[in-house]
Amino acid sequence: MHVLVMTVVHHPEDARILHRQIRALVDAGHEVTYAAPYTARGAVPRSWVTGVDLPRAAERRRFTAVRAARRLFKSMRGRVDLTLIHDPELLLAVAGVRRRPPVVWDVHEDTPATLSLKPWLPAFLRPPVRFLARLMEGTAERHLHLLLAETAYTGRFRKPHPVVPNDTWVPDTVSPPGDDRVVYLGWLSEARGVHEAIEAARILQPQKVTVELIGYADPRTRPVLKEAVEQGILEWRDFMPNDEALKRLDGALAGLSLLHDEPNYRHSMPTKIVEYMAHGVPVITTPSPRAVELVERYRSGAVVPWRDAAAIARVVLRLRDDAVERAETSARGYAAARANHHWPNSAPRFVGHLEEWAGVKS
Repeated sequence: MHVLVMTVVHHPEDARILHRQIRALVDAGHEVTYAAPYTARGAVPRSWVTGVDLPRAAERRRFTAVRAARRLFKSMRGRVDLTLIHDPELLLAVAGVRRRPPVVWDVHEDTPATLSLKPWLPAFLRPPVRFLARLMEGTAERHLHLLLAETAYTGRFRKPHPVVPNDTWVPDTVSPPGDDRVVYLGWLSEARGVHEAIEAARILQPQKVTVELIGYADPRTRPVLKEAVEQGILEWRDFMPNDEALKRLDGALAGLSLLHDEPNYRHSMPTKIVEYMAHGVPVITTPSPRAVELVERYRSGAVVPWRDAAAIARVVLRLRDDAVERAETSARGYAAARANHHWPNSAPRFVGHLEEWAGVKS
């Protein structure tokens, strides 16, 4: 089976797209052409895929990227068995194309809800754009195959669709948690708790505990982070490929998930929490419902109030000073991740859905 995978929004090294889904397809013996914004993101294709460079869709500059993706889709439609798209923008790239192969939309997020977090979209445009997004979702459901990243997304659609959760690779063994380094892995923005992380780092600095942030920061957040780094308050490593970034989790005292109370976050399970657990790192999270459910079910960390840097620092110091609690929390989280959220357990189901829709036997 030859699969065309396209994104114009996500980084080419996106964990779900490249390191889970594409890796699973390649490991199953399938050929993958991966079209993504390599140049715009300063990335190069991995050796095990055929890479095609696309423009990046950013803020209001999206139509150039969509047009380029549409041209590519048309040129390759007779040479691939199936196309997998990862952005709602790409629904426009495949719409109305004749003689197209089966198209699968991997639904990562609640698209209408995310519009409230887009600073580039004027407030007066958000209601009509949300309405259009709902219309596009309904059209996609009628004409495409859908994969959902969350069970919570099922209520947005009329028919049932397969759920392929945001599981992660759980290593065979992990290092015990240390006592002097707190980590954050993921996209960095105000709504994801950057200011709280900086303030917690300021409180923890005299206690000889380092806060390390790993991830791409949005334009509004980058100046604030650069200033914090210049002041020696914390460490910020910017974007790193997922396989490299995950290595930075090993031996950390705690992992932060500081989402604000936003509509798009209320029904989503923060992948970073599973990644922390998978590496034996105790979790500190704000009370987002899915995060609370995960942490309390497995007793893999602590829940702190919204936007409360002092509470974050108190939990960090408690874990630092209680080696037994730290080790037990680490062990419970790791065991739960290995048993319930290990990507190789979900990968065959993901590949099987695509093979079925493409009409290809495994």
